[in-house]
Amino acid sequence: MEIERKYLITRENLPADLDAYPHRQIEQAYLCTEPVVRIRRQDTEYYLTYKSKGLMVREEYNLPLTEKAYMHLREKADGVLITKTRYLIPSSLGLTIELDIFHGRHEGLFLAEVEFPNEDAAGAFTPPDWFGEDVTFSSRYHNSTLSTATV
Repeated sequence: MEIERKYLITRENLPADLDAYPHRQIEQAYLCTEPVVRIRRQDTEYYLTYKSKGLMVREEYNLPLTEKAYMHLREKADGVLITKTRYLIPSSLGLTIELDIFHGRHEGLFLAEVEFPNEDAAGAFTPPDWFGEDVTFSSRYHNSTLSTATV
């Protein structure tokens, strides 16, 4: 089960010292958007992911792929390939903020996601001052939607 909140971030509010945090290069594409079936390259690891419907709470299953399988499936993907750099920023609550800086078609889009152990924790979360609009309950900012639309 994935329980997360998602926020828009403006360029002006990005943390100044991003390179001080661990980060990953991510490339992902969608084989299907209803239900969501995604393939992802994260640095040198490869995954196939299924996500159920939902906004803040969704089922999520990840299966490992080989590079060869990933490349084969990538050719079958619908929409555009999403590329982004994900920074892992610790929060004062012991949670991790995943800050995505998008490249390519969605250059200039910055989203922060925070995953929670339960719905109560997600509902009680007070975002840091540098977070912008809460877009948790908008499917417009799901990566599966971004693969087929421009924002």
